[in-house]
Amino acid sequence: MRLRNVPGSRDVIAESPYTIKDETSKKGKWNEIFGNDNPIYIEIGMGKGQFIMELARTNPDKNFVGIEKYSSVLVRALEKQDEEQLPNIYFIRMEAEYIADVFDKDEVSGIYLNFSDPWPKDRHAKRRLTSVQFLERYEKILQKDGHVIFKTDNRPLFDFSLEQAEEAENWVLLNHTFDLHNSEYVEGNIMTEYETKFVEKGNPICRMEIMQK
Repeated sequence: MRLRNVPGSRDVIAESPYTIKDETSKKGKWNEIFGNDNPIYIEIGMGKGQFIMELARTNPDKNFVGIEKYSSVLVRALEKQDEEQLPNIYFIRMEAEYIADVFDKDEVSGIYLNFSDPWPKDRHAKRRLTSVQFLERYEKILQKDGHVIFKTDNRPLFDFSLEQAEEAENWVLLNHTFDLHNSEYVEGNIMTEYETKFVEKGNPICRMEIMQK
């Protein structure tokens, strides 16, 4: 899907008090940024922010960081945040591969991956956010008891993700479903923008939850 360019979006992001600039300098200092010792959760590839903002809204005792590489969608989340001014959420525009440069060891309590880019060509497999290569990056920042929760409507990507979780040395698959909205795991589920559209079309949503051994 092609993303529509939003004129001036980079300027809005640069000027927003809710975006973190020079993010690598914040490594190990995130509780100082939030001004408390609450656990920190991140969403990588958050799109327009519907999911993570709802998490922040309903969990004031937790902190959240939304990560998105596309300015044109991140700016939509900033528009919502300008209205709500939630105190427990910040945003970063960055490439996900540098995640271990931004968060320190054990600094993150949980990671959400929602409807990530499938990178369908085999030669791009290592770019998928559930690849072994990315799982190794998550190990560097995620607390030992922290979970990674992944949702997608893309069955080939989901099958790949299950295989990667099994192949990775330090991860264990806690649960999974090929039809989230007709499973026990739907309780408490927060839908993303994409998920809402797919569910309306009747597309099954896959979900898996993993943690380090």
